[in-house]
Formats: sequence, C-alpha cells, structure tokens
Amino acid sequence: MLMTLIQKEIMHHVLSVRFVALLLMCLLLVPLTLSINYRRYSQNLVDYQESIKRERTEAKENPPNAADPNTEVSKFFLKPTPLSVFANGLEEALPTYLGMTRNGVRQGSAGVSQASVAYVLGNLDFLFIVGTVFSLLALLFTFDAVAGEREAGTLRINLSNPLPRDVFLWSKLIGGYIVFVVPFLVSFLLGLLLITWQGFPLGELKIALPVLGLTLISLLYIAVFFTIGVVISTYLDNAKTALIVAFTFWVFAVLIAPRGAFVVAKLVSPTRTQQAVYMEKTALRNNLTKDRDEKIWKKMTETFAGSEGVHIDTGDERISKLKKPINEEFRLAFQNQVSKIDRDYQREKERQEHVGETLSRIAPISSLTYVAINLTQTGKLKRDGYFQTGERYYSQVDDSYFSEVSDDVLGQIMLLATQMNDSSESETDEIPPPPTLMEPSLSDTLRRSAVDVLLLGFFAVAFTTIAFLKFFRSDI
Repeated sequence: MLMTLIQKEIMHHVLSVRFVALLLMCLLLVPLTLSINYRRYSQNLVDYQESIKRERTEAKENPPNAADPNTEVSKFFLKPTPLSVFANGLEEALPTYLGMTRNGVRQGSAGVSQASVAYVLGNLDFLFIVGTVFSLLALLFTFDAVAGEREAGTLRINLSNPLPRDVFLWSKLIGGYIVFVVPFLVSFLLGLLLITWQGFPLGELKIALPVLGLTLISLLYIAVFFTIGVVISTYLDNAKTALIVAFTFWVFAVLIAPRGAFVVAKLVSPTRTQQAVYMEKTALRNNLTKDRDEKIWKKMTETFAGSEGVHIDTGDERISKLKKPINEEFRLAFQNQVSKIDRDYQREKERQEHVGETLSRIAPISSLTYVAINLTQTGKLKRDGYFQTGERYYSQVDDSYFSEVSDDVLGQIMLLATQMNDSSESETDEIPPPPTLMEPSLSDTLRRSAVDVLLLGFFAVAFTTIAFLKFFRSDI
C-alpha cells in the first residue's frame, strides 16, 4: 500500500508545473554555478602563483630594509583551495598574505577589499543554491501536502478507506522527497562532469570524499525543510495560509536568524579591531625602543666616563658586547607583551564568534553552512590554520633574522658597514622561506562538523515527529 501511494505521489508531482520549474532551475543553476566558480578558482590560483614569483623577484632585486620596523621582509601567501568551487566560505574574506614585520604580523588586503559592487549582492555558489534556493523550493513543494487535500476534500475521502494515517503521511514525505532530490542529484552530477572536463581534480580521494560528504549533508538539509513544510501543512486547513506561513518561516530561518545571531553577539561580546591591535603593537615598540636607546647611551656614558672622549668605532667589539644584553632584554620584553596583546585579542574574537555560532544554530542553514565550509576547507579550520602557520613563521623569522637587527642608530650604522664590507651576502639570505599551509585532515573536519550534522538530523526527526503527532490528533 505504501509503495502504491508513493508512486501516486510521485506521478502527482511529476505532472505538475512545480516539477518542471524545479527541473529547469536545477539544470540551469547548478552546472552553470559550478563552472563559473571553477574558472574563478583557476584565476585565483594563477594570481597566487604570480604573487609568489613577483615577491621573490622583488626580494632579490630590492632587499627589504629591516631597520624600518614596519617593513615587510617576507610574505606568506594564502593558496586558494579547489573545493572553494562549491563554497567560497571565508576564503575571500581572508587576507591574501601575511607580512612579517618587526612590529608583528601584518595582514595584506583581503580579496573582498578589491571586489566590485556586485559583492554586496552575495556569492552565487553551490552552498547558496542549496541553503537558500532549495530550502524555499522544498517548502513550496510541501506547504499544501496535507492542507491542500484537506481543503479540496480528498483527505476525508482517502482516510474514510482502510488507510492508516501514518502510511498516508509517509507517502507524502517519501514521494515528494524523491521527486525533489532526483533533479537536484542529476544537475549536480552534470555540474561535476562539466568541471571535471575543465580540469577539476575530482578523481583525487581528498577531493572526492568531501564532495560526497557535501552531497549527503545537502540531502539531509533538504529533508529538514521537507519535514518543516509538512508540519506547517498539517497545522493549517487552508493552502494559501500555509503558503504565507511557510514563506514567513523561510524568511526568518534563512535570512534573518543567522545574521541576527552575530549582530547580537557583537553587542553581547564586543572586540577591538585588527588595526587597533596593530597600532597598539606599534606604540609598544616605539616606547620600548625609546627606553632601550636611553639605557644603551647611559651604559655607554658610564663605560667611557674615564676616557677623554667617546670615540665610536663601528667595528669595536666592546660596543657590541655592551649593547647585546640590552637589545636581547628589550626584544624579549617586546615579544612577551605582544604575545599578551595577541592572546587577549584572540580570546575576545573567539568569545564573540562562539556566541554568534551558538545562537545561529537555531536555524538549520547555519549548520549546513558550517559543515559545508569545513568540508570544502574554506571555514574556521582553514582560517585558524592560516593564521597559526603565519604566527609560527613569524617566530622563525624573529629568531633567525629580526633578533639580529638593531633599532638604535649605531647598530644600523654597524650593520650597513658590515654589508658594505661583504656585499656578496644579502639580508634576505637569512630570512627563512615561507612554510606550506597544511590542510586539515578529513577526520578533524568530521569531528568539528559532528555537532552540526547531529543537529540537522535532530531537526529532521523532531519535525517529522511533530508532523505525525499533529496529523494523528487532527479531526479530519
């Protein structure tokens, strides 16, 4: 009986105008979006490679002046990920590079800072299509599943026969869901074939597994909105009213709740700006440099007090020995205080982000988004790994290069004299090369995404249960 009703439901949807509109939208949107985003990724990859070549050429031709604490002596560039074809995530918002300066790590311009005005309209990618477009279409497919039949009078006729209510409702859910996901899967497969033909490395295991996970989580997300539509339909007797309620719910759950959660988080847990933190580090270095210079000249005055005059010889080892412990003392003091500033700022950001994420999870689209950007390596895992690698790289540069650079005028004169005597060596020879950004493992990605996957599963089960309980208690 269930299979017969499912087949009937499938034929009812297939012969409707809604199915034709769904099929055309899938075939148009999904393959076209994937193709356009793959071309964008290819161009970003070319820009990344050209930036590295240009940086190496400039470093050889014009070695950086490390005496200036704001000069970027080396840059750690962000490599685009192939899976950004499916979800842009945070990748365009991240700085294109991290510059190593003596005042700390300075962030380069983000990709969005160079975007056209079209950026304010939002990104059109696979995540947007599933999260926004398909959630609305799922509600449009189910808002009249029960309310429409009740309004037409066919529900009473069907249930007057020996037809269990649970079988009737299951046929509505399963039949409609099959009709809905088949065009989605077909269009997604066509899109994958198209970008694979263009050169997308789908055959690699590290690419194929996240794509499979993205497909499964999309199907679960669609199922959540199918059950929501059925719940609305079981509570209302009029199809028009059900449509209005379904659309109102979609606006709140998809457009308002996720964004409103982070607005609330900014009010509850405010943070400083990145520029304010960098200026604080700059002011700290200036203050420590002033104190250090005064201490060096005071020590030199005391050391040479018995002499007829202080004759400064840039090659005098006594001056170097005198300055070395003072420079090291102030370098360590700067590192310790900068580390404290960074830790405080990082705690502020993590607290605000945690509040926003927790509040936003009342909407299923937030869970879908968090899982998708983790699977495509364009989310928090990629961002945190990028900045942590940049900090580790800065520590290497600081230990092997910045620690040998002096802030005082005398030290700079000695460094210049050394370079003039040995012009064959360049400052950049001492700078360690930028590291390779390690990608998060699939197990780590799944672990970080487990909460959101379980939450989507909970939504699907909970709304299905509510729909059945309401339908069993309804007076038909």
